[in-house]
Amino acid sequence: MYIQQPAVSVIMPVLNEERYLRDSVRHILGQEYAGEMEVVIALGPSTDRTDEIAAELVREDSRIVTVPNPSGRTPAALNAAIEASRHPIVVRVDGHGMLSPDYIATAVRLLEKTGAQNVGGIMHAEGENAWEEAVAAAMTSKLGVGNAPFHTGGGAGPAETVYLGVFRREALEQQGGYNEEFIRAQDWELNYRIREAGGLIWFSPELKVQYRPRPTVRALAKQYKDYGRWRHVVARYHPGSISTRYLAPPAAVCAIAAGVVVGATVTPWAFVVPAGYLAAITAGSVPAGKGLSLRARAQIPIALATMHMCWGFGFLTSPRSLASKVMASARSAELFPKEDTRGREKSE
Repeated sequence: MYIQQPAVSVIMPVLNEERYLRDSVRHILGQEYAGEMEVVIALGPSTDRTDEIAAELVREDSRIVTVPNPSGRTPAALNAAIEASRHPIVVRVDGHGMLSPDYIATAVRLLEKTGAQNVGGIMHAEGENAWEEAVAAAMTSKLGVGNAPFHTGGGAGPAETVYLGVFRREALEQQGGYNEEFIRAQDWELNYRIREAGGLIWFSPELKVQYRPRPTVRALAKQYKDYGRWRHVVARYHPGSISTRYLAPPAAVCAIAAGVVVGATVTPWAFVVPAGYLAAITAGSVPAGKGLSLRARAQIPIALATMHMCWGFGFLTSPRSLASKVMASARSAELFPKEDTRGREKSE
């Protein structure tokens, strides 16, 4: 028996995604889903062929539209896409994310079954070369990211946050969308507000999105420094939202720095702290790298150290003025007008 499913709007913040955009959209349009679907791509000021590829996709399929995002900021892109979309279920997908074939159908079922405002699953990192495979292994290891279920998996249930997310539109409207001042950590911050308002965030390992890691050490370092920097902003913006898991990387940075300084100036015994850390991540990389090439396994400790140290450094150096700026610019205006087509533009 054929059952019509709720209409969904897929929103995509896109900037310099020529490498993966077409495949990402292909995974969306190929969903095993019986409901109406639209794809709204918010285009930032890319310097590669992203805009050209997006225009080709629009010409190829009438379900795809684009909206501009001049600032290039992810939360601004998300809000612009939400504003231009029409349907009661909103699915967030990044330009380098690949949905599993039944992702949307499963998410809609879970929304109905659990009564959640947002459901999400696993950020399934996969690499295309030895370095990316090493990063993927680090990102899916508890040694790399602690006990975050959307990285490492686990049983279904309530969660602080989830990867990307499939939302009820009314939850987004109630919260006024994403806070556009949060260049990073905007997902965590929005989910915190939803939970504070009494909404349920639900994690399920049934939901998987294939994710491509950063292709270089430098790119990974910047990513995790920004993560730590903005997670501290969230902690200051929402007092009481921090947990001990988030304090581990900055504590490690402080301990290792102190060990090096004391070891160099007072006693070499202090070098046991950084040496112990290196031994721990080297040992931890063995089970994390199971099944990978020797070259990939050898780079896992580098990926782990980059993630830990840069996240911790970003957290420790996050200026209080940044949180003050976010607080001062908190928006009170309605983000979502009644008109369905405001901001919508279709590429020619």
